[in-house]
Amino acid sequence: MAASLDVVIIGSGTGTPSISRASPAIGVILPTKRYLLDTGPGTLRKMLEMGFTYLNVHGLFYTHTHIDHVSDLGPFLFTCKYEAKPRTEPLFIGGPRGFADFYGKLRALYGNQVDSDKYTLTVQEFDASQMQFEDFRIITLPLIHMVACVGYRIETESGKKIVYSGDTGYCENIVKLAKGADLLILESALPQNYKVEGHLTPREAGRIAREAGVKRLVLCHIYPVCERFDILGECSKEFRGRTELAKDLMRIRV
Repeated sequence: MAASLDVVIIGSGTGTPSISRASPAIGVILPTKRYLLDTGPGTLRKMLEMGFTYLNVHGLFYTHTHIDHVSDLGPFLFTCKYEAKPRTEPLFIGGPRGFADFYGKLRALYGNQVDSDKYTLTVQEFDASQMQFEDFRIITLPLIHMVACVGYRIETESGKKIVYSGDTGYCENIVKLAKGADLLILESALPQNYKVEGHLTPREAGRIAREAGVKRLVLCHIYPVCERFDILGECSKEFRGRTELAKDLMRIRV
């Protein structure tokens, strides 16, 4: 039997405050490792509810550097220096073009609050990239947003395929990245009448899922205004496959 892959929706919302939805953060649980995709504000605390801590996360992957996706990077690194129980395991951090410069400015701002000599830190930029890790492969492609942004495709040795868009408008690269995915996690920020460039409506998300031939679609990055609309109904006009609206702390077995 193929090894399972669990995905946790730590935060299904945006940077706009919501009682029910935290800012963007996705947890990926592999047989021996745990990873985070984006860490919006409040992630560090909320991830504890799913058993993630600064000690057992092996890597952080960022889609882009907007505040609502990256703001808990500083607190994560700061917590790794906790004197009573400091991090000692290596940490990998990846992001889109310009991410190394962003990280450099974070270090310049906070200095020894985020630097540590107790573990090895690797920072990597992605564009149209592929990178092999111990038990999975990462494939990235640039997407359409207001700043440099990449989507992530994770392929495990057992054949599982999950894709996470971060923020994007409709583009060929997200369809290409999502081809045949077992699970596609797409932003679906705003209803059709509230369309904003660089973000997807539910119908556009459905179109991507249909064109990519995915097995399961989960819509996330939900603004509060969406609560007044039938988001799944709009999506179903394009995609008839299994579709769900993300919720905080939702756990998905792939």
